[in-house]
Amino acid sequence: MTSQPTLTRPENDPGRPGDPGAPGDSGLQAGLKNRHLSMIAIGGVIGAGLFVGSSSGIATAGPGILLSYALVGTLVVLVMRMLGEMSAANPTSGSFSAHADRALGPWAGFTIGWLYWFFWVVVLAVEATAGAAILEGWIPAVPQWGWALIVMVVLTATNLVSVGSYGEFEFWFAGIKVVAIGAFIVIGGLAVFGVLPGVDSDQAGLANLTGHGGFLPNGAGAILTGILLVVFSFMGSEIATLAAGESEDPQRAVTKATNSIIWRIGVFYLGSILVVVCLLPWDSKSITEDGSYVAALDSLGIAHAGQIMNFIVLTSVLSCLNSGLYTASRMAFSLGRRGDAPKAFARTTGRGVPRTAILVSVVFGFVAVFFNYKFPDSVFLFLVNSSGAVALFVWLVICFSQLRMRKIIQAEAPEKLVVRMWLYPYLTWASAALIVFVLGYMLTDTEHDGRTTMLLSLLVAAIVLVIAVVKQRVAGRRAEDRDEIPAG
Repeated sequence: MTSQPTLTRPENDPGRPGDPGAPGDSGLQAGLKNRHLSMIAIGGVIGAGLFVGSSSGIATAGPGILLSYALVGTLVVLVMRMLGEMSAANPTSGSFSAHADRALGPWAGFTIGWLYWFFWVVVLAVEATAGAAILEGWIPAVPQWGWALIVMVVLTATNLVSVGSYGEFEFWFAGIKVVAIGAFIVIGGLAVFGVLPGVDSDQAGLANLTGHGGFLPNGAGAILTGILLVVFSFMGSEIATLAAGESEDPQRAVTKATNSIIWRIGVFYLGSILVVVCLLPWDSKSITEDGSYVAALDSLGIAHAGQIMNFIVLTSVLSCLNSGLYTASRMAFSLGRRGDAPKAFARTTGRGVPRTAILVSVVFGFVAVFFNYKFPDSVFLFLVNSSGAVALFVWLVICFSQLRMRKIIQAEAPEKLVVRMWLYPYLTWASAALIVFVLGYMLTDTEHDGRTTMLLSLLVAAIVLVIAVVKQRVAGRRAEDRDEIPAG
């Protein structure tokens, strides 16, 4: 019979360093203030993908893209509720990776931790390149690779100083995004209802939701295709649970971030997309040519709409870069604490900064940037596609971890269940089933490279999983050999 994992350990059993409940969980410091955590939680769900990628979703599903966003948003709310339950009970730098390690086994924590780290170092390259393209357009004297280098170096320096400097940068980056999208919703809403002067009332209005072929002009199947196009723009909502471990009150921070996820997704995603599809017909050429938000701003008669949106996208890119480097380094730090990565990853400076974990993460980010410029259609495309489904893998692992962790927490420390998953275990199983369905549907999608992304992501996941299983068996044999050595 296998032993059940526990939340607390006897004094003579130090466990795996970095596990929830293990002593010396972190050399990190509580340098994030409550306002930092609040803005990280709010800004974490607003990625550059919302501004850049929504146009293809609208063109594919029409106004029905709202249902795609609503379905994915609901799934994210449920997954965040599960993660919030585990993280509020045991705040730890490794978040879902550490929970999976305890609930499912070291192989699960190792696999999902390294896949998540891989995802974010690839994101560093994608976002650095996107930001450099905007900056080169403004100041062409500096080449695009030069801007990518400058951006990466500046944000690396910010993360190396202290976690407080990361929090301060993210506070302002996220603040700009929140103010911009809030203003867009208010102004666009006034235009939709005919309150804003100078807007073509024949073009803008609620009639756009059902006109031009109806609410689902391309059929109900387009909703599923829309899900594939928008699901990855939600990645980042879990960052608040990783950052909570370096806050003054981790349990309160996790609880607050978890409880506010509903209105954040409802306002920023559904609210802004609703405004876009009401301001313009879904089949308007300007949506695909200029981008959904730029086209919407142009329809309002706002001068220099393209440059305004470029500034907002640049802010989102810098925010994503800043958080991506932070997230990758903290996951590497947690893996190092648990013995799943070199011990150097777990060392911190006097300010509580995991310097080695940050530098290694950014080096891989630089390598990916190089591949993007040198081999964009081969090596870099492989990196992007092979990390594309990691978000869904992470969410699926969170579901299975929560199913087991709830029983452990209830048995050993029920007072720690300050956040509870709704309708446990039914909604957890339903969420897992939906994720599996989306993963399966990706295998049938050849038009938007969903099948390629899925197959390559499964390949990389399988490789990491094999390494994890081999590592675990080798560690088990070494432990057995030590037990067989006679005393004295």
